[in-house]
Amino acid sequence: MLIIGGNNMSDHFSTLAEEIIDFQKKHELADTQLAFNLHMSVERLHDIKSMEVKPTAEETANITSYVR
Repeated sequence: MLIIGGNNMSDHFSTLAEEIIDFQKKHELADTQLAFNLHMSVERLHDIKSMEVKPTAEETANITSYVR
């Protein structure tokens, strides 16, 4: 389990989770549809959004390119 602190990686991680949530609200997109579009499991998306796990560099790149 990742413990969030005050360093830049944590801030970026928190920002990524917030961006996902904001994108879903803006586009009325359910977790299942977003996970499908990102080619990842819903469980993995939930873990990233709740900051239970640190996304891989590839996941971060995929999510970032999709939500921005």
